[in-house]
Amino acid sequence: MSEKLPARTPPAPTPDPSTRPFWEAAREGRLLIGRNTKTGKVHYPPRPVCPFDDEGEVEFVPARGHGTIYSYSHMHAKTPYVIAYVELAEGPRIMTNIVDCDPAALRVGLPVRVVFVPSDDPAQPIPMFTPAQEN
Repeated sequence: MSEKLPARTPPAPTPDPSTRPFWEAAREGRLLIGRNTKTGKVHYPPRPVCPFDDEGEVEFVPARGHGTIYSYSHMHAKTPYVIAYVELAEGPRIMTNIVDCDPAALRVGLPVRVVFVPSDDPAQPIPMFTPAQEN
């Protein structure tokens, strides 16, 4: 019989000027991705330079926070956790953790949704994902 993963507290990020909008949005419960203003290509993590094109500016845009598990691994550490690539509905793949779930129930293609997990700085939550059908 499997059980939910124990809660773990991730370390807080150290935002720099280029990532500050992303982390400010996370404090408001919003997930942002980067989009090239000229080509419309989206990427994650958002950064000031488009990883695909030299032209156009990058803007931070909201993501819906829904996706599917592309790949994952259950890490059997002191505090077990699941690391995964989630393919967002908007297209980019994001490396993240899957939380609040039974790891035995996970599978590639499983729908997931973003949740904001408290870090060791209570003012700065971290976007992670949980199965969409679980609460």
